[in-house]
Amino acid sequence: MTAAAASAPEPILEPDLPIVDPHHHLWDRAGLVDSLPPVKHEFERIVRMSPRYLLDELLADLRSGHDVRATVYVECRSMYRIDGPAALQPLGETEFVNGVAAMSASGTYGAVRACAGIVGHADLMLGDRAAEVLEAHIARAPDRFRGIRHSASWDADPAVLGPLAGRPEGLFLDATFRAGFARLAPLGLSFDAWLLEPQLGDLIDLARAFPDTSIILDHVGTPLGLGAYEGRRDERFDPWRQSIRALAQLPNVSVKLGGLAMPFCNFDSSGDGPLSERLARLWAPYTETCIEAFGAGRCMFESNFPVDLYSCSYAVLWNALKRIATGASADEKTALFSGTAARVYRLDLAGVL
Repeated sequence: MTAAAASAPEPILEPDLPIVDPHHHLWDRAGLVDSLPPVKHEFERIVRMSPRYLLDELLADLRSGHDVRATVYVECRSMYRIDGPAALQPLGETEFVNGVAAMSASGTYGAVRACAGIVGHADLMLGDRAAEVLEAHIARAPDRFRGIRHSASWDADPAVLGPLAGRPEGLFLDATFRAGFARLAPLGLSFDAWLLEPQLGDLIDLARAFPDTSIILDHVGTPLGLGAYEGRRDERFDPWRQSIRALAQLPNVSVKLGGLAMPFCNFDSSGDGPLSERLARLWAPYTETCIEAFGAGRCMFESNFPVDLYSCSYAVLWNALKRIATGASADEKTALFSGTAARVYRLDLAGVL
């Protein structure tokens, strides 16, 4: 359910709480909007809602009232090169984002350090040859490149992922993929894992096989509520929780608390009262389970913008996350809103945090 356009402005909660937003994107797809086919899946509405999300749009959100000090960019197939070998085309994204980060670091746009960390993409199905691509990413952003994401999201029901369907089943279990994955730790790089709740067993197996690689689970593992999973949220909660507890036993894994505003989760946020209050009630069982299992020191709240604009504004989203953390101690809040992200992504934020 899209609530962003209809939600009323809310007073900013805890406006002085420092935030490092560890998950957002940048893109310019405005030229594609007029040629897009009719919407067949709710995810397709997101590009229509935010066809251009570049530094100006990001800064408008960062300045909407919360004290966001820095951010981490996560790959979204933005600004790939159109020339050269296919394996090297994702370097264009890192070059683009590093330029945006340099603009922000100049101080021209204020004290915030946008894109202080960069998570790019390399095709790990290159196996050992992925090392060349990883090293090239590092060379283009040596002060900011922190790791990659190679999404493995898959479901037998194509209605679940819609336009994002098409990845192979069992990617994280593939021997060639793992040969590429093995190249991350020697280069000091981390891995962002986006997959769906029924696939979490694959990530548990991967994390056990590579205990020296820092793995960040995106979006609390993406619990599902559409397609074959519509109406089965209660039924699927316990298997999800068991997977989260198993992952928490692996010290190389941390988790991002967010992404629950995406259409894949299909929460109905209609009702009375402030939108952030309604969202907090819907999301709390998932975020609180993760905090209980991992501890605040391995959890980080995220915005996932502009994707999560699907359900709410940037200001409302952080209000909702702050409502969830109401009972946390001061030290726990520091970890959840800034400390874990800064540590896991090895951000140089001297003078910023």
